[in-house]
Amino acid sequence: MIGQHPQMYGFPELHLFSAQTVKEIIETKSKKGKIASPGLLRTLAQEHDGVQSTETILKAINWLMERKDWSTKQLFDYLIDLINPKIGVEKTPNTAKRKKYLERAYNDYQNAYFLHLTRHPVSTRKSMTEFVLKRSGKKKKKNLSSIQKDNNTDGFFLWYNMHRNILNFTNTLPVGQTMRLKGEDLLSYPDLYLPQVAQWLGLSTDSEAIEAMKHPENSPYAYVGPVPCPGGNDPNFMNNPTLRTGIIKEPSLSNFLSQEKWANPQLNYFSSLDQFQNDILSLANLLGYN
Repeated sequence: MIGQHPQMYGFPELHLFSAQTVKEIIETKSKKGKIASPGLLRTLAQEHDGVQSTETILKAINWLMERKDWSTKQLFDYLIDLINPKIGVEKTPNTAKRKKYLERAYNDYQNAYFLHLTRHPVSTRKSMTEFVLKRSGKKKKKNLSSIQKDNNTDGFFLWYNMHRNILNFTNTLPVGQTMRLKGEDLLSYPDLYLPQVAQWLGLSTDSEAIEAMKHPENSPYAYVGPVPCPGGNDPNFMNNPTLRTGIIKEPSLSNFLSQEKWANPQLNYFSSLDQFQNDILSLANLLGYN
């Protein structure tokens, strides 16, 4: 939505801040059978050739392979130059997984604005579980305990770790360089919150600009990409990228915690199950969730 503002350019998920060099990106992704993130290759195809196709994706792969010696900052600077005079919006969730990724983003772009967009931990956990099921190719429904065991983690821990990293990072930024916003509020009341986000970024808040932000389906990355890069964005978004209006109801976190049977609550990070639940509840309350 933010990337659809006429003065902005919404990149797909680039995964650049998790590495220092293009060579490192290629070596890391090759272990998973990829050259680079689908979003990065789709961006290069779109901006170099004006279209995303198997042919232009292959050209983008060759282009990237010839620049292994580039730093990821050089590559991102190059992308920013391609979209000039628009302002780039980078939104890779993986950036919040580790403190050093966030620090790299800031060290590379110290004048950037950082929007901390939150989501209810129960909804986040459910979404993560569905993603893991789809990625693993399992068509039969499995209970959540089995999913946690298979992946040696829990969606609540990932939610907790990422938002804790973001808060620790944004608390060091000057006043005005960061904004925190509940995703549920933004989606429930876009006409109220989108102008506030635009104003914070120093962008136009006229009716045409705000209306454009409510049409994420107009992005060239809003849909499944060509072979061999179908991804680059959230799969649910790419399958149905239109803004769905209506008030989003938030589940009760305290009720959920009291009823859930934990399969693997990452107790190596928490001294006890009670601490695990209390810390999640405390952070959720800080972010406006109950």
